[in-house]
Parts: sequence; structure tokens; C-alpha cells
Amino acid sequence: MLVTQVPFVITIVISFISWNSLYPNDIAFGWFQNYINVFTDSTMRESVLTTIVLTVVVVLVSLAIGFAVALLLDRKFWGRGVVRTIMIAPFLIVPVAAALLWKHALFNPSYGLLNGGLQWFFGLFGATAPQPDWISNNPLIAVEVALIWQWTPFMMLILLAGLQSRPLDVLEAARVDGATAWQIFRYMTVPHMRRYLELATLLGAIYIVQNFDAVFTITSGGLGTANLPYTIYQQFFQAHDYGAASAAGVVVVVGSLIIANFALRSVSTLLKEENR
Repeated sequence: MLVTQVPFVITIVISFISWNSLYPNDIAFGWFQNYINVFTDSTMRESVLTTIVLTVVVVLVSLAIGFAVALLLDRKFWGRGVVRTIMIAPFLIVPVAAALLWKHALFNPSYGLLNGGLQWFFGLFGATAPQPDWISNNPLIAVEVALIWQWTPFMMLILLAGLQSRPLDVLEAARVDGATAWQIFRYMTVPHMRRYLELATLLGAIYIVQNFDAVFTITSGGLGTANLPYTIYQQFFQAHDYGAASAAGVVVVVGSLIIANFALRSVSTLLKEENR
């Protein structure tokens, strides 16, 4: 209670105060002015839009890839345990380390693996390979790719658990009755996986909407990639506008709580269905 709620209450109080440490003599109670600025400031609106786009793209793409990988790993084949361990590895890497890996080992235009691969491929045909600056040319996509790579295993684990909870006797009965693989997937697997897909989507959205590491490490918030957490960081630590930063932080927390509420409802419904 003291560790979580007291700081949040203090943040709420500060969000109603016009407080910039660069002007220590101008501290005053501003009512809802900071919240009005959050929703009317052009920079803040752009960061909100960037946060929405980043979250939606990363969640949907990682969910689709994670579902495809989960379907593959649900089959029995030699070395399945090793493959599962390898697929989980990206999610276990420290977020900053993962972002640095993509920024320097893959995206770097001088010695990155992507440009090195292009050079090798074009060299097979005696042609000159293009050497694009991936981050400068596609900054938001670069951040999205790094996050998709790291969060796909998270989606895969949840969906794989859902696939392995399917009633095998019902699936076998469907096969005996002549159902095709597509019919089993369309009419049995997908309805069964609906709750797991919802849960993975909601939990992924909660984490990704608060992502700071990838944006800070790969682009430093430049080139139109500044999301809400990074904008809050700029307002607090660079502009020293404590009131505006606190108001933006409260907005992010409230949004996260709304998403978390849907996630908890999905988990509760899922558990009830499993206990039937």
C-alpha cells in the first residue's frame, strides 16, 4: 500500500499543480490545466497517436506470428523442446540489451547484419548492394520490429498453453467423423482459442503501451517515435515540468488500468470455463 498507492496519490496531487523547477517562484494550483494541456498540446497528441500505432502494430503482428509458431510447436517433432527454448529466448533478454542488439548488430548501416546480408546477396550476382540506414529511413518500423521480435515469444507461450488445453478426445472424434484439418481449425480450435487470444492481446497491450526502453535506446524519441512514456520522461527530466509530466503519467496509468480491467475479466472468464 505505502509503496504503490502513496506515490500515485502524490503524483495525482502534483498533476493539479503548475510546477516547473526552472521557475521555482511560480508554483501555483492549476486545477485541470495540466490535463487540458495533455489533450490539447500538439506534441502530446502526436505522442498519443504514436503510442496507439506502436501498440496496435506490435500487438497484432506479434500475436499473429506467435499464433503461427504456437501451431507449429504444438505438433510433435524431434527436438521440439530445444526449439521451444530457442523461441522463448528473445523474451528473456533485458529490454535495453535487446534494443541495443537491434540498433547496432542489425540496423547499423556500416556493420549491421541486415546490410551485410544485402551485400553478400548482391555480391553473388556481381552487383552493388544498397546500404540503407534502416533507423533513419524507417524509425517507427525499426522500433516496432525490435518489439515484435521480443514480444512474439510472450504471445506464443500463452497461445501454446491454450492449444495444449484442447480436449483431444473431441478432436479425435472430429477426425473420425471425416472433418478436415481446416474444419477442425476453423470450427474447433479458433473458438477454443478466443479467450487466450483476448488475454494475450490485453496483456501485451498493457506492457507495450508503457514501453520506454526501445524508443529511448533505438531512436531517443526522435523522428516521430516519441510515445507517451518517452514524452513524460522529456517533460520531467528535460523540461522539468513536474505538473504536466505527472498529469500525463496519470493519464497513462488510467489507460493501463482500463486495459488491465479487461484483462482480469478475461482471465476470470477463462478460469471459470476451465473449471467447468
